[in-house]
Amino acid sequence: MTTIEADELLPAEKIRQAVIAGDVTQLHRGDKYASEGDRFEIDDVIFEVTTVREERLGDMTDEDARAEGSPNLEAYKKRIERTHDTTWDDDDTAVLHRFEKVG
Repeated sequence: MTTIEADELLPAEKIRQAVIAGDVTQLHRGDKYASEGDRFEIDDVIFEVTTVREERLGDMTDEDARAEGSPNLEAYKKRIERTHDTTWDDDDTAVLHRFEKVG
């Protein structure tokens, strides 16, 4: 187990606050930013990374989108396209980082 900086995995303050609130429990990133068992801290609350794996964007579900703070997959796709100035491609891959509060 390694301690990582929260802002490495969760680059935006808005996302970090959504993690604290329990609204975000996973994040897909273009690269791997943590390993299973790594821990990070936000506002004195400790989280552990429970799952890290590469996934096709086309395999994401509404449940995944909700875990990333969007109401559904369509809203998530639009947010990603807007934020990253790109077009969603189901065949592209991203690295899933799932985490949970441990203390």
